[in-house]
Amino acid sequence: MANADLNAVDRSRPMTGEEKKVILASSLGTVFEWYDFYLYGSLAAIIGAQFFTSFPEATRNVFALLAFAAGFIVRPFGALVFGSLGDLVGRKYTFLMTIVIMGLSTFIVGLLPGYEAWGIVSPIILILLRMLQGLALGGEYGGAATYVAEHAPRNRRGYYTSWIQTTATLGLLLSLIIILIVQSYVNGNYAPVPQFSGGEPLLGPDGQQVMLEPFKAWGWRIPFLGSIILLAISLYIRLQMEESPAFKAMKAEGAQSKAPLREAFGQWRNAKIALIALFGLTAGQAVVWYSGQFYALFFINNVVKVDTFTSNVLVAWSLIIGTAGFVFWGSLSDRIGRKPIILAGCLLAALTYFPVFKAITHTANPALAAAQDNTRVVVSADPDTCSFQFNPTGTAKFTSSCDIAKALLAKSSVNYTTVDAAPGTPATVTVGDTVIPAYEGTLTGDELKAAKAGFETAVNGALTQAGYPLVAADNTTIARADNFFDIFNVQNFTLVLLLTYLIILVTMVYGPIAAALVELFPTRIRYSGMSLPYHIGNGWFGGLLPATAFAISAQSGNIYAGLWYAIIVASMTVIVGLLLVPWNGHKRSLFADGTATPASTDDMTGPGYRRA
Repeated sequence: MANADLNAVDRSRPMTGEEKKVILASSLGTVFEWYDFYLYGSLAAIIGAQFFTSFPEATRNVFALLAFAAGFIVRPFGALVFGSLGDLVGRKYTFLMTIVIMGLSTFIVGLLPGYEAWGIVSPIILILLRMLQGLALGGEYGGAATYVAEHAPRNRRGYYTSWIQTTATLGLLLSLIIILIVQSYVNGNYAPVPQFSGGEPLLGPDGQQVMLEPFKAWGWRIPFLGSIILLAISLYIRLQMEESPAFKAMKAEGAQSKAPLREAFGQWRNAKIALIALFGLTAGQAVVWYSGQFYALFFINNVVKVDTFTSNVLVAWSLIIGTAGFVFWGSLSDRIGRKPIILAGCLLAALTYFPVFKAITHTANPALAAAQDNTRVVVSADPDTCSFQFNPTGTAKFTSSCDIAKALLAKSSVNYTTVDAAPGTPATVTVGDTVIPAYEGTLTGDELKAAKAGFETAVNGALTQAGYPLVAADNTTIARADNFFDIFNVQNFTLVLLLTYLIILVTMVYGPIAAALVELFPTRIRYSGMSLPYHIGNGWFGGLLPATAFAISAQSGNIYAGLWYAIIVASMTVIVGLLLVPWNGHKRSLFADGTATPASTDDMTGPGYRRA
């Protein structure tokens, strides 16, 4: 490839005003795209109740998280499709395609009828729309990071690409703020909505018809429908963008790759770099990113039982405080390198997740934490009757007495241990000195209803007696925020600080990652090369984290056990990264293919490289 024009460009000069404007436009469009994608994550519990109503609550939560993860599972395929297009036809036109797919998919979610109206068709369409969003996002990030890096001065790539890194968090923050505004307005101005099941009134334990607050009934659709406005703004912004100068130069020379996927992953010298990028950078970055933002939000809301409004307020403030860290760490990586900052974030996460999440529980819901610490709860059951209650297809039926007992305890965030009973022995739940026999789900009709009601009443009574705060309205110790600025008391402010610490770890691993990845691949295959390891790491290792962690915790009987998934993956990245990721990629040229793609990891000794 002829590189005269690219090598002649002085990349150490400051960026022009026009280049800054173009990069700002790219960043703003990406904020809107992440907003679309994260609306679902922020409303996962509410949407789960709308589209997965035929399943028990514990299974429904797993399904809701899996529908969220579906968008991540397909992201690597979006990286392949749109990454290839970006290297073949250019960054700008690929941007336009991804934003249209994302925006329309989000808008349709706002129109989609729930399970009560369309039955099984509704959750199927929902997951398909999530997959379309994931495909679009799979093509978005690699193009944005590549586009910005190819405009940036050589010694400031970390700083400029870190602004792209803020877009994901800003998109989440924007979604939370919109949700809070809509939730406050709708619930304050509209009456609760009566609920039905199969055309009949849905009755609560007290025999009265269940009434749902209007935001949960229909108001959640407004942020999705409003995304059509953001789509129009994003399209306008992206139509003003100029193509990357590096791509334009290659196109003028006729030097771009004819088969970017085969060149990026079919040649061992490039495929090896992709594997190192995945296991030594993006896998650990992904689990820290999703643990610090999405799993933290799910944990404080669904596990610690803080109400949705308060949970969103606390996380929103942590994002506001911590988001500047993306730019700080990105800028610092221009001076000391990307690798030490990313690996330090992964190591800190592995060492501190258990104490931090335990501190969140003790601060946010002291009554729950005290009950967990002071009450021994035991499930005694024949181990052959106990299932791993992770049911992605929705076809399995957990009807054994062991499964029923564990599901009920998990729903109430009870920490419990399981002991083996004699074969064929029905499961029992022991709370303190109270022993409660579980029932078999194979019963039918009134007999099943009576057994279920009797078991739940007995267990909940024993847990309440032991101090578990099962009635939210009676729990005076739990954190509450009456408005967006109600964080200036000791309890709420401490929670904001704990959540901000998790966000700081996120910014450490995520701020420098875009620059680190683009520096590993040559211009002709950069979009394809960096996109796949990024989206496998974030789409699979990270995107599946909430559902995996929740299922592990439910199975083990410990609300913190799911953190082991993130800790193990982050630790793996520290080890692989220390051994194989180069130290000084931040000093390399992005425009000289001969130095941008080493023939092997042993060749990472050229200008700006020092072997790990």
